[in-house]
Amino acid sequence: MAVRKIKPVTPGQRNKIISAFDTITSAAPEKSLLQPLKRTGGRNVNGHRTMRYIGGGHKRMYRVIDFLREKDGMHATVRAIEYDPNRSSRIALVVYEDGEKRYIVAPNGLKVGQKIMSGKDATPEVGNTMFLNDIPLGTVVHNIELKPGKGAALARSAGTYAQISAREGKYATIKLPSGETRIILTTCRATIGTVSNPDHNLEKSGKAGRSRWQGRRPRTRGVAMNPVDHPMGGGEGKAAGGHPRSRRGIPAKGFKTRDKKKYSARFIVERRKK
Repeated sequence: MAVRKIKPVTPGQRNKIISAFDTITSAAPEKSLLQPLKRTGGRNVNGHRTMRYIGGGHKRMYRVIDFLREKDGMHATVRAIEYDPNRSSRIALVVYEDGEKRYIVAPNGLKVGQKIMSGKDATPEVGNTMFLNDIPLGTVVHNIELKPGKGAALARSAGTYAQISAREGKYATIKLPSGETRIILTTCRATIGTVSNPDHNLEKSGKAGRSRWQGRRPRTRGVAMNPVDHPMGGGEGKAAGGHPRSRRGIPAKGFKTRDKKKYSARFIVERRKK
């Protein structure tokens, strides 16, 4: 997994750094696992714009990803490593012994032809999905469930991972990529290894046009607006804008927005570092 710096023959390529795509083995996706993905343009069912700076972008098809990994005790063979336009990591096409094909989030180091497994009989090897109760302490994991049987919710983006630090009773203590430490039921599942494409954070688009291809429109700074449009707008010349805040007046730095009475607050052992 590496990045590639483009030769600066045009202004748009001067600062462009993209993935080398050296781990991808198949260019065409599996048609049976594709679904249409309709773009919203930032608008709701009534056609009203509820999110700004969204619109346009290249047409995509959604790859149906198996976040449950509930086919226990059955081996699956990795058929291909593919690119997914809907996420930062790579995805792997796996074929089970009964012939069923599924997409999974590809862990770093997963190879074509490798066999993976999930359930009680699985071993702590890269790509295998196990219950938190069976994974050795100190193991690096990703695709972690928050509720048993609901599917992976944590550590799913490129290069991320979490670590199992302790186990007590029916809970396991896990340190998450953000630095937060929380307890999760040991009946939840997690996949061994780190997520693929760890150099994703080194990529640079090189030009504004690539953001438009991804469906991102130009973002207007609050200080450049009028007072009627934003709390930080107005003033003569280039005014600083006062304290940074959102369009609705919520402070942007150092202000806690999490509900103190949220039911999951008791599962957090240590907050993420500021």
